[in-house]
Amino acid sequence: MSTTNTVDIRPASASVAADLVFTGGPVYVVDGARARASSVAVRDGRVVAVGHDEVRELIGADTEVVDLAGRLLIPGFQDAHVHPVSGGIEMGQCDLSRHETIADYRRVIREYARDNPEVEWITGGGWSMEAFPGGLPHRSMLDDIVPDRPVYLPNRDHHGAWANGLALRLAGITRDTADPADGRIERDADGEPTGVLQEGAANLVGRLLPPLTAEDQVAGLLRAQAVLHALGITAWQDALLGAHANVTDASAAYLTAVDRGQLTARVVGALWWERDRGAEQIEDLLARRAAGTRGRLSCRTVKIMQDGIAENFTAAMLSPYLTSCGCASDNSGISFIDPRALRDHVTALDAHGFQVHFHALGDRAVREALDAVAAMRAANGWKDTRPHLAHLQVVHPDDIPRFRALGASANMQPLWAAHEPQMDTLTIPFLGAERAAWQYPFGELARSGATLAAGSDWPVSSPDPLHGIHVAVNRRVLGSDSPEFLPEQRLDPHAALAAYTAGSAYVNHLDDTGSIVVGNHADLVVLDRDPFAGAAGEIGLTRVAETFVGGERVFGR
Repeated sequence: MSTTNTVDIRPASASVAADLVFTGGPVYVVDGARARASSVAVRDGRVVAVGHDEVRELIGADTEVVDLAGRLLIPGFQDAHVHPVSGGIEMGQCDLSRHETIADYRRVIREYARDNPEVEWITGGGWSMEAFPGGLPHRSMLDDIVPDRPVYLPNRDHHGAWANGLALRLAGITRDTADPADGRIERDADGEPTGVLQEGAANLVGRLLPPLTAEDQVAGLLRAQAVLHALGITAWQDALLGAHANVTDASAAYLTAVDRGQLTARVVGALWWERDRGAEQIEDLLARRAAGTRGRLSCRTVKIMQDGIAENFTAAMLSPYLTSCGCASDNSGISFIDPRALRDHVTALDAHGFQVHFHALGDRAVREALDAVAAMRAANGWKDTRPHLAHLQVVHPDDIPRFRALGASANMQPLWAAHEPQMDTLTIPFLGAERAAWQYPFGELARSGATLAAGSDWPVSSPDPLHGIHVAVNRRVLGSDSPEFLPEQRLDPHAALAAYTAGSAYVNHLDDTGSIVVGNHADLVVLDRDPFAGAAGEIGLTRVAETFVGGERVFGR
């Protein structure tokens, strides 16, 4: 990464001491010039000087001085697509996310049931599809270890769930139960439900779960906030505020944390668009925006999930998935909202000043979302609502230049752009060679001039931005000896870091964050090394040493 020795310094007054000074650099400013500095001063929660030795003149008797001692100072990371309350709650339930094998899953479930005899439902989740043949577990694997209580465990990507026989019976799910319009009940060769419920079908059981208490949700939020701060994340966009499947609306938890002074991050809440309703819900969304925007919480975004995921064949594709024999199937995935209605809804939301956050994973869903943005622009002109499309697993080459042309940001989840069993066994064979080569085209999007933002989708995958940057740059996960995944789509380190800082700040409408410049909030992160000074294959070894929000330390080792 290039450096510069000249950085503007404009302290408000050289005679007024700073509250906090970082010195001993390097400081990576994250600006268009890729500037470097070695000292930063903070007063009243904002950056007041960026430069070199001259900044030390602002050190007074009460100034806290952080000696970087060669460690790198960067702007705080921002996660543009994350589910922290769900992640924090699952950490306190039957958490399978740290395990990878069927034997481990069964052991953890058995031990959780044994240790929590008072729990009415065994729930939590985080199992990986790749652990099971064809990505599909069976209810019998649960029935023999927990026969007397219902079990409901969403998988790691939260697009499907695994239930035992008792849970299916309580939900009234039999061989005669029809698939809902937005989901699928997996069945065996005899037509009997196997216990796996895809997409909207998961709600057939999920709606029976005992509701979480308000304090359960606040505890989950605070547990998640501590995890994210420890990874250098100072702001995020919660990608689902509303009731969906077994997800309880976390809006009240955020507002409680704001009122108690416990929300230390800056948060954008994406209000859930209920896909079984239409434009009549906009009035409700307007009321929720007004009630849910205070303190460090803003709810001026609406989340629209347009399709599912490729691994369970619900991501919306322009042509059918292949079968296991390589033949064309009759399934091209699900568009959860009619594309014509989508254009109308997005245009109306934009007219009311809402940002729209799309879940668009398949190439048809991406095109439908971009078509909606185009309709919105044509009807309303250009408003500063900053629409963005998340996931972007398969993007048709014809749609790459449309992101820049329409001002639609590309919200990427870099950790998924690597050869792993879920990619190699559950995805590529069913996409076919041509379409598989269109996956996660970060490099093409960057070269086209699109604005890149980045997120994790935690608890679907790790929330660690440094691991995401590692994969964006290397196109393989840390420690893997697998081939690089479509290496022509890698990003340079500057672009990857900028996506997790300035790019996500742009998407979050946090324009006075995301870079270290005079006047910005002092949302800052000290890394234990400069990950960009060494080999690209070692970026993911970097750890966060300290995290600051508004000049206040919210994490320190």
